[in-house]
Amino acid sequence: MTELTNVHPALRSCWHPVATTDEIVDGPAQVWLLGEPWVLFRAGSAVHALPDRCPHRLAPLSAGTIVGGTVQCGYHGWRFAGDGRCCEIPALGPGAALPGRASVRPAAAVAERYGLVWIAPDEPLCDLPDVPEWDDPTFQIGPLAPQRVAAAAGLLADNFLDMAHFPFVHRGTIGTHDDRLVADYSVERDGLSFAVTMTHSFSNPEDPGVAVGERALVQTRTMRYEYSAPFAMRLRLDYHEAGGTNTLTLFLQPETLDSCRVYMTVLRNDLCGDPGRLADAVAYEQRVFDEDLVIQRKYTTNALPLDLTAEVHTRADRITVELRRVLAEVVASAERSR
Repeated sequence: MTELTNVHPALRSCWHPVATTDEIVDGPAQVWLLGEPWVLFRAGSAVHALPDRCPHRLAPLSAGTIVGGTVQCGYHGWRFAGDGRCCEIPALGPGAALPGRASVRPAAAVAERYGLVWIAPDEPLCDLPDVPEWDDPTFQIGPLAPQRVAAAAGLLADNFLDMAHFPFVHRGTIGTHDDRLVADYSVERDGLSFAVTMTHSFSNPEDPGVAVGERALVQTRTMRYEYSAPFAMRLRLDYHEAGGTNTLTLFLQPETLDSCRVYMTVLRNDLCGDPGRLADAVAYEQRVFDEDLVIQRKYTTNALPLDLTAEVHTRADRITVELRRVLAEVVASAERSR
């Protein structure tokens, strides 16, 4: 395929966020990934992920309950362990032989990291993304509320990595100055991940020193974008004049062909531990993302083109061209493993 949709089968061999950890508490919970429903449930300290469909009469297991560390179907009481094994069919009585087809195939991998539950339906091609700031006690962590967007995850990833849209899309926030030039840069590739580091000027209305005249609105910062296939991104911003670091993470859950759930977090070490300032920073990043959505919601396609001849690219687009190359490799790897 030359396009990547939210339901492309190659994405099964990747890690995806599917819920916040506090959404998986007492009972089974339904989530959608790649056009399929999954049921998540806790057994002790572990989270398990099974297809949300009982093999008996195809009822959703998420409509059931948790019994003894298993999920019990609410229709006929069949019980399933975290490994997908059917361990009870009440209608057959205790000790009865259970049909082999009664079991279901669990997700190949499940993990909890960065306040999220992640699953890989098939064996993942690469590791989970790395966010070192998460375990650094000098950083405050402010998650934005998860948001469902009618968009392709590939297009949202493309938008996050793009560096030429700031003065046009973000006129009300970070793009208020006239610097439209994207300086030359290179991409550091590592397997199914890559990084870009560059320094540029930007508007910093968040800086308290701007309001009191200590510093100019237009300042300098070093940006480091890090990407891990398929839809995990980290942007670290080190401020030269104001000092401190602002890290943003964007993790995308391709739910259905036309739906994507967005998980974004702000990590700051320059707010003096003030929860009010952190709340303001979270609200500001939501404003920035809302500006992005004005454009993204007007797209009439629900796929990211992987054929590099389908669009016109310039040197300013090296980072988003690399995104297409990585995702094309994910697709090729999945096709080779069939």
